[in-house]
Amino acid sequence: MKPLAAARAGALAAALAAAVPAAGAASLQSCTEDPPVTAAQRSVMLQVSLRVKAELERRGADVALVARSGMALGWFGQRYSHGGVALRASPETPWAVRQLYFACDEQQPRLFDQGLTAFLMGTLAPDLGFLSVVVLPRGAAGALEATALDTPTALSLVGRRYSANAWSHGLVYQNCNQWLAELLAVAWGAPRSEQPRVPAQQWLRAQGFRGSDFRLPARPFTWLTAFSPWLNRDDHPPEHLAQARFEVSMPDSIEAFVKRLHPEAERFEVCHTDRRMVLRQGWTPIADGCVPGEGDEVTPLR
Repeated sequence: MKPLAAARAGALAAALAAAVPAAGAASLQSCTEDPPVTAAQRSVMLQVSLRVKAELERRGADVALVARSGMALGWFGQRYSHGGVALRASPETPWAVRQLYFACDEQQPRLFDQGLTAFLMGTLAPDLGFLSVVVLPRGAAGALEATALDTPTALSLVGRRYSANAWSHGLVYQNCNQWLAELLAVAWGAPRSEQPRVPAQQWLRAQGFRGSDFRLPARPFTWLTAFSPWLNRDDHPPEHLAQARFEVSMPDSIEAFVKRLHPEAERFEVCHTDRRMVLRQGWTPIADGCVPGEGDEVTPLR
């Protein structure tokens, strides 16, 4: 499962450009190429990934939840758009990220193992990026590592139909972060079955998992989902549509769920501009613009 180098569909952010005029939404009908990355930007992301790996090694971790900024979701109060599982024992390379992507050339969701540096390059803003890392307590970490590295199990959770704004508890479609939430469910208590998404979603509901709310300016804007093949409305509860909102699995809702389920879980966040890298320990987010605060580690970038 190599990382996809060709064009791929964006995460929910681009999708919920349903808040823009129809002419803009029409551009969502096709996959977009990853933005070009210069040699200098590649060097920055390599330095960031090396620092993250060093921090994980320092903590003695074998697995971590990671999420990167990607699409411009600030309007919806979301910094992170895409998450996965970083694995020291990854079959690809140490600390590669196992994740779900929509493979545009194949027109179907696929599971990929992608090196951490390449994972960071999936952003639309190469000169201002954020990465969130959650390190789990030993028991939860071991269960997640075993489940994530069990390729047949990980593949069995891949839904047949992709939707960037899939309902967080739906089974008709699936988005990238929803696969991650369901993987956590199987790792931490959902019964194994031939159709594992069903008990995974039942377990998530029983544990009180809720996706992130995306609220649109008015109900008519929900009809603009028709302008993209990766947006759908038919899986969302009618009462949600009546309120012009979509509940979607996103990194922030997954992290909040993990923190509630495993209070001992620890988090650190890294951001970078083209000149510096900032690392912050704890659950308090770094200020927008990658502005360091008291106690943050600030490293000039070459």
